[in-house]
Amino acid sequence: MNSPAHLLDGLRCSICGALNVLWLDPLRGLVECRECGQTALTIPETGKETS
Repeated sequence: MNSPAHLLDGLRCSICGALNVLWLDPLRGLVECRECGQTALTIPETGKETS
């Protein structure tokens, strides 16, 4: 990932099992494991916001 990313603290990769290695790239909608390289697409919620 070359764009700004955010560490997803406290989460574990479901492929390799490593803890605190998942990064969210909000611009691309991707989550990437820095340990094994696995990526996953995210699907943003498009519903109404409730207050």
